[in-house]
Amino acid sequence: MNYFPNKTYQDAGVFADDYFLEVQRSHASVSREALRSAAELVCETISSDRDIFACGNGGSAAIANHLLCDCLKGVSIGTQLRPRVHTLSSAVELITAIANDFSFEDVFSFPLVSLSRPGDLLIVISSSGKSRNIVKALTVARSLNVRTIAITGFDGGDAAMMADVSLHVDSSNYGVIEDVHQSIMHIIAQYTRNTSLVDPDMLGSLKF
Repeated sequence: MNYFPNKTYQDAGVFADDYFLEVQRSHASVSREALRSAAELVCETISSDRDIFACGNGGSAAIANHLLCDCLKGVSIGTQLRPRVHTLSSAVELITAIANDFSFEDVFSFPLVSLSRPGDLLIVISSSGKSRNIVKALTVARSLNVRTIAITGFDGGDAAMMADVSLHVDSSNYGVIEDVHQSIMHIIAQYTRNTSLVDPDMLGSLKF
């Protein structure tokens, strides 16, 4: 695993240069085969009219919520695709009720039991891959025959080993990991739309 930063900086511009190099290196660490598999799962789930669920904590929750925007607004324009995408990280009322009445470990798995059906897809985003609520969501998804993609960093944790497809970013810097995770989301969403365009003239018309 690469550690950044491994020294102090007195110049923000120099820090930015090294940061961007670390982002570039971390992008390169993501398995292209895993990306292909993840994109195939997403495309297959959408085309079979199944549901996609996404979840994460903190910055990863923001990425999960962003996927909703990219898919419901982005993927459908200029295509015949109608993605059914849900984020488990946005309903603060439900999250706090589950955390208060049961445990924070259950905040994603509990609604998944009610909402998901066999053949659906769960995408978890976790920099560490070790968050207990993420690991439990993957465990419950497996028991429900819901397919899974884990997007992780650091050493990948349990999540990287449990998921059907593991998209792992080799970095120890949370900011860098989240930057690459967001890029992965954009890649999958834009690739999905690109392969299904009805009108090629729409290719450059949409700002994601």
